[in-house]
Amino acid sequence: MFTLAFTRRYSMSHRLLSLQSGKCGIPHGHNEYVTVRLAARAPGPLDGEANMVTPFHAAKRRWHAWIDEAVDHTLQLSARDPLLTYFREQEPEQLHRILVTPGDPSTEALAACFMAKVSAFLADQGGDLVCSEVRIEETPTNTVIFDGDPDAVLPTDGFPAPAWWQRPDDSINDL
Repeated sequence: MFTLAFTRRYSMSHRLLSLQSGKCGIPHGHNEYVTVRLAARAPGPLDGEANMVTPFHAAKRRWHAWIDEAVDHTLQLSARDPLLTYFREQEPEQLHRILVTPGDPSTEALAACFMAKVSAFLADQGGDLVCSEVRIEETPTNTVIFDGDPDAVLPTDGFPAPAWWQRPDDSINDL
């Protein structure tokens, strides 16, 4: 069957607390590419007229807007990162620009969060499309591909239900 794939570039910074002795323990940035692969929930034959699963603009509009407006140029931190306390106390106006993950904001965690978020968007749009894969190119030589169930891999302790990545809104944290 057909798969629709959309790629978007965004800039971000993060740090990985579990690797404080390494380079990734200090805040640093990447220019990343995220590709989502979408498929029809109920595949069928082309209709002989438009001959498409769905118009590209309709399939990607919500996802691209979220990446461009909510994710691009964010600081990605673990929910346990002490920098969150700093921002709460010293720069609360910046909290909306901090993407918070359960555990370190690794590319793996981000891919699972993105899979859940795009799935929430698609369900909110009627559920005709499903996300089959999220691919994040962190660097030209490091890529993570996720094609599973985000709920099976993402811990939710300390996050409200549903967590930001499970909701079809513009959120990137639950602060």
